[in-house]
Amino acid sequence: MAAMVVGALRRGTAAAGGSSRSFARSLPRLVSTLVVAEHEGGFVKPSSLSALAAAEAIGKDGNRVSLLLGGSGPGLHKAAEHAASSHPLVSEVLVADSDAFAHPLAEPWAELLRSVQHKGGYSHVIASSTSFGKNLLPRAAALLDVSPVTDVTSISEPRVFVRPIYAGNALCTVRYTGEDPCMMSIRSTSFSPTEAMSEAKVAPITQVDLSFLSEGSSGKSAWVNLKSQDTERPDLANAPVVVTGGRGLKSAENFKLLEQLAEKLGAAVGATRAAVDAGFVPNELQVGQTGKIVAPELYMAFGVSGAIQHLAGMRDSKVIVAVNKDADAPIFQVADYGIVADLFEVLDELLKKLPDKK
Repeated sequence: MAAMVVGALRRGTAAAGGSSRSFARSLPRLVSTLVVAEHEGGFVKPSSLSALAAAEAIGKDGNRVSLLLGGSGPGLHKAAEHAASSHPLVSEVLVADSDAFAHPLAEPWAELLRSVQHKGGYSHVIASSTSFGKNLLPRAAALLDVSPVTDVTSISEPRVFVRPIYAGNALCTVRYTGEDPCMMSIRSTSFSPTEAMSEAKVAPITQVDLSFLSEGSSGKSAWVNLKSQDTERPDLANAPVVVTGGRGLKSAENFKLLEQLAEKLGAAVGATRAAVDAGFVPNELQVGQTGKIVAPELYMAFGVSGAIQHLAGMRDSKVIVAVNKDADAPIFQVADYGIVADLFEVLDELLKKLPDKK
């Protein structure tokens, strides 16, 4: 069982604050939550819908939830319409329509978040622990002079959270004792999104005042380009089935066998850091502590030894199947089903017997 550790995040000398602050914390607080959402193709991303589920876990009664979207063009406005009916708790959708937010640069987004927070006075700010959220939240927290709580997997009370430490081998219960807002990133795999509402209840959409923007507000970073694989396979972070390969696959050419299996299963392809470092696949497929966190219904690991850093990114999978010729590989300690065999023989049999996906 993972160890439970009680800790506290304190801003400055908040621990030495007066009794009035302690008394205030003992009373029910008015909760208002700002969810920083991501969108793609005119829809709010599933990871951001999970952030809405986390907002619900903070409190249903009296929790005013606003959802913040940024970008430009028709895709933004379509996503805003989707967000307005995405969750019964959403009371308002805030839209920052500007080319400055068309790309996930932390500098302009942090300024946007600071401006929205100053006007809205939210008690909580939530983002998903995606690359965007991990990049934005610390910078915005610094501008607001608060300490963020990262990788939250469970919410016990409005200011008491559970988050993994030591590469997921222990769980830490954290009480936030700083000033508002309590800023947190959540692991989307730990919060199940609510099913879409009927169109009867639609939150209002409001344009954000962008008068704070000025030339050069993007800071020292500049958007260059986006390179992504053109594939019909599901997104790795949200796929119900993930097929992952490790260094045991030996080459990029052999990874094509995994891709063939993924096509038959309708699965996403993942990889260990060792496979990425060896140049077998791009780093966008990396699963683990420094890659993507996944929790699919089925996780199949081929030639994966089971390093702690990798297990931290997939241990919450519902069913784990491991194939490795080393019977002592650590991956078997977390696997529901293990096959001690040559992975190429197993892959060959699977490819022969599994029908093509229609």
